[in-house]
Amino acid sequence: MGSFLRRNRIVYAENLRYMRTLPDAQFRLIYIDPPFNTGKVQQRTRLRAIASENGTRIGFGNRRYQVEVSASPAYHDAFDNYLEFLQPRLQEAYRLLTPDGSLFVHLDYREVHYVKVLLDAIFGRECFMNEIIWAYDYGGRSKRRWPTKHDNILWYVKDPENYVFNYDEADRIPYMAPGLVGEEKARVGKTPTDVWWITIVPTNSKEKTGYPTQKPLKLLERIVRVHTQPGDWVLDFFAGSGTTGDAAARLGRHFVLIDNNPDAIRIMMQRLAFANPEIIGLDVDSPSISTNQQFSLMEDV
Repeated sequence: MGSFLRRNRIVYAENLRYMRTLPDAQFRLIYIDPPFNTGKVQQRTRLRAIASENGTRIGFGNRRYQVEVSASPAYHDAFDNYLEFLQPRLQEAYRLLTPDGSLFVHLDYREVHYVKVLLDAIFGRECFMNEIIWAYDYGGRSKRRWPTKHDNILWYVKDPENYVFNYDEADRIPYMAPGLVGEEKARVGKTPTDVWWITIVPTNSKEKTGYPTQKPLKLLERIVRVHTQPGDWVLDFFAGSGTTGDAAARLGRHFVLIDNNPDAIRIMMQRLAFANPEIIGLDVDSPSISTNQQFSLMEDV
């Protein structure tokens, strides 16, 4: 499997075009976190405190700080026909999976029901394994409806009789009522269900990259650890901040990450430098991308 792949890859390209250059059955796991079709520009504001005698904020020891506000990388999250956009990419994902491979599609309440019907048509309903609920309970709370504090992750396999599921590799979580299960079970903890309570990446976390839709490393580590073996190849073609690659590399797997946002490429290059990836650019027509910014670009693979 994956004999043409020799190094981890970060690819600056339109994902469908690049995926069509890859041979069949190369990846045991494909995870994607596509745009959620919110109709909004996805962006986060970043704050930086700088010591200043004239600063307007006072910190520890009555030290004064001036706060600088800067915008994070952003992208416009809106599509006229979301399913039409996703369909050819999901068909390519099916082709690129190994016979025992898994696809995880990370969505929210706006599109998950429609995308599940689409995936049923591509993979077959019998290949749907789970809808995982990622619950995070963070942020503002609406007073007009129940606040939305979860995402949906659809898990499909290529063969429901033959797929990777390393049950013993799943991380353990605490029992909610440890006194009811006994000291030994309480000490070991329990394996997760299809509802995953994992906090979002905290603003002050070392893990934070500034990318607006960054997902927590713990979330991807759970998926990678359970659904692949060491040495396997993992694909994320909406790679964003590179969390999938980070999890894969830390767990002894290999990755191919694709994104057409220059800011995402820069963040991934910095974040994943420890994994020594090659950087490939197929559609380098943006003036913001150049070899002067330490991009190793190629016209073809």
